[in-house]
Amino acid sequence: MEFLSQTYVALRGPTGAPQTPQDTINRLSDRLSPASLLADRRAAVLALKGLSRDCKRDVGDRALSGLLEVLANDAEVDADIGKAVLETLQSLCDTEEGDAVAKELGFKYTDQVLANEKTTHTLLALLGDQNFYLRFATLQYLSALLHNRRQLVQSYFLKSQNGTRNVVSVLEDKREIIRNEAITLVQALISQSPDIQKVLAFEGAFEKLFNIVNQEGGVEGGAVTSSALTCVDGLLRFNSSNQSYFRETALPPVLCALLLFPPNIQMRDPAPQEFALQFWDSQKQSNASLVVGIIGMLVGSKGSSLQEAIAFTRCLIEIALASNAPTPVKTQSLRLLPPNLTFQLSELTLTPYMPVPETNGEEWDRLEPASALDVIVELALHGEYNGLESGKRGKDGLELRAVAVSVFENFVQKDEIRQAILQAMLPTEGSSGPAPVTPLLHALVAPPNATSALDQANVTSTHLATLIFSHLLRSSPRAKALARTIMPSPMSGLSDSNAGSFFVPADGAPPPPPPPPEEEEDDEPPQSVLQILSENLSLSFLSRSRASTSDRESREWDRLIIGYLCLLSQWLWEDPQSVREFLDAGGFGTLVEPINQTSETDIVIPALCAFLLGICYEFDREPGEITRATIYPIVNRLGVDTLVGRMTRLRDDERFKAVGPDTVILPYPSASYLQSSLKLEREDEGEIWFDWAFVDFWKSNYYTIQRGLSAEPDQLSSSASGQNAEAAILVASLRDMIRSQSQEIEILQHKVKELTAAKDEDVAALKAQMETLSSELRQAEEKQKETEKEQEDLLVLLDEMTSKRRRDKVQLRELGKEVSEDEAEDDDDE
Repeated sequence: MEFLSQTYVALRGPTGAPQTPQDTINRLSDRLSPASLLADRRAAVLALKGLSRDCKRDVGDRALSGLLEVLANDAEVDADIGKAVLETLQSLCDTEEGDAVAKELGFKYTDQVLANEKTTHTLLALLGDQNFYLRFATLQYLSALLHNRRQLVQSYFLKSQNGTRNVVSVLEDKREIIRNEAITLVQALISQSPDIQKVLAFEGAFEKLFNIVNQEGGVEGGAVTSSALTCVDGLLRFNSSNQSYFRETALPPVLCALLLFPPNIQMRDPAPQEFALQFWDSQKQSNASLVVGIIGMLVGSKGSSLQEAIAFTRCLIEIALASNAPTPVKTQSLRLLPPNLTFQLSELTLTPYMPVPETNGEEWDRLEPASALDVIVELALHGEYNGLESGKRGKDGLELRAVAVSVFENFVQKDEIRQAILQAMLPTEGSSGPAPVTPLLHALVAPPNATSALDQANVTSTHLATLIFSHLLRSSPRAKALARTIMPSPMSGLSDSNAGSFFVPADGAPPPPPPPPEEEEDDEPPQSVLQILSENLSLSFLSRSRASTSDRESREWDRLIIGYLCLLSQWLWEDPQSVREFLDAGGFGTLVEPINQTSETDIVIPALCAFLLGICYEFDREPGEITRATIYPIVNRLGVDTLVGRMTRLRDDERFKAVGPDTVILPYPSASYLQSSLKLEREDEGEIWFDWAFVDFWKSNYYTIQRGLSAEPDQLSSSASGQNAEAAILVASLRDMIRSQSQEIEILQHKVKELTAAKDEDVAALKAQMETLSSELRQAEEKQKETEKEQEDLLVLLDEMTSKRRRDKVQLRELGKEVSEDEAEDDDDE
């Protein structure tokens, strides 16, 4: 009642006459003066709080300075008036609600509040108050000021004395509402401010945030866990100092533990099943994605110890290849693996899992263990779970397969690894049997089905196989020479259904091997991979030209043809012997007809055919039936300008322009204006045409081919590197030497760091020993001084006793007492 009476009197005025809002606000503003009673100031603030919603301009213009004075003087004394004034100020500085004028006023009053650092420092000091409403209102108002003028508030924060400690202490508040609001404040406070990130990290923010994550149940938690992990990410990302500090704490293993992955697991030990098979929902996926992002950031930055890097890398690989994590999390895990991947994928054994059909993901089959390299190739070729849903071709699934191809590309950067993989496709020494057909080789050379409808799953598998195989051959003369010697077994005895039988359940037996094909009397000699690709390319062109082919099926044939052409272009580049084999297999005639077509249906295939024809003409340096002199008249008949025009138009196609280092999957159908009848089979359907490696290859070598088409047959190659195969081999060997030397340098640098750390430890131990000895020496000197002082005191006491004895003897003689002779002699001596 007292509050209502005071408010009524403040609004009514002394005479009770009607007043305008301006008059009321003026009178209330006067009551904010320190000369008024605290109760009057509290009533005035509460009244202004109600008026600030409808009379924002008047309250701000007349009462803002008084409100700031009340905040500075009374908020710490009275929590009620502090809460009220903070809510009033927040209403005045609000820029989220209202029209444009109200938002403009919010920014105006924010600038007045932040005209100096006093108000910000007052707010930061109020965070130390334990009152719930006062602390909560302070957090909300600071968040509003950060939203409006973040950089200015951040600069004031760095100058405050207790701001850092108070902000971090609020993260420990047992009241969830306060704690959650504090997380929101920290998120805004650390945004784009490395200095604030550092001071909060060294004040213990990491430990407080991970405590919150654990209290909320780890990745199983809700939005609070997500906000806390976002703060951790914000403190670490682009801040090398915080990353180094974080590695020195005991928190890095906690990241793996949050995903239920044991951080100290040995390489030979399998990952636990509770890690591989978990129940997932959208919130858990979001939380796990944040943890995976932090792990990938630490793996990709410098400063990680060898043990930490191995643990993090294996955790990412296990998530992507041997778990039931959602597809986006798997894709993120593979993408965050470092580009210069030195992890031995061939030595890591994984245990993949596959869902049992019609169990809604509640039952899983454990498959036979396989190396991580084999699992990556299988994932790229057939998709998740042994190709269970490869026919659907969703964007997420294709993205995961494309990233798997990228990881494979990073792994085979060394030429010796490429050669080892290709060598596995050749018969072993001393073996008379056919060469083993690996899953990659099977997907690559399997003939397209030209008798019935084309299976888009097989098309995607073959297309991705061409991308993987091109990574094995690109810029490696030795790998190309090995690839020319591969003679796969005839594919007629292998059905397409075997393409996905790479894994078998752990509790079952592998399928029986297919029966060997019956030998015929006039068997043709085995064909090389290059010859098979040439035949498959020709067969694809014939099947594509059938009148009964639908637009969707025609598009699949286009995708398959583009895959073959891209692989052949990179294989034949700077390799005259491969060019000779391709020409002898009849590949040249396959390229001419698509260039001659005048239809505007597709410009990509004619462009790639012209590019591959130019490569054949450029590097046709080996003797044979089709030589440069044979090709030159055909090039003139087609027209050099026509060929160059075909290649130039490739750059204008959306399927080519849209490809980037991290953008390979395009929405289906891209460039749909060419085929208007194409329709989506599912909402998230995607497609892949090129990878960035080929786009970069084409852009780097397009002008070389353009110049080469105008050269006479007897002119030297316009490609300097193609003049001499030995020079190419020398360049490749020098590259390998540079890579090996770079690795040796990294190893030596790591050893230097270890020796430096050991030296620092020895120096620290010696310093500690020296300090101990110095302390002991000081103690001994103090004891010696004490002994000398005691001796001096004894001498003084003895001298005093001697003087007293003399006086006693004198007094005895005066009294007529006898003094012993000894005593007399002593006196005489004295």
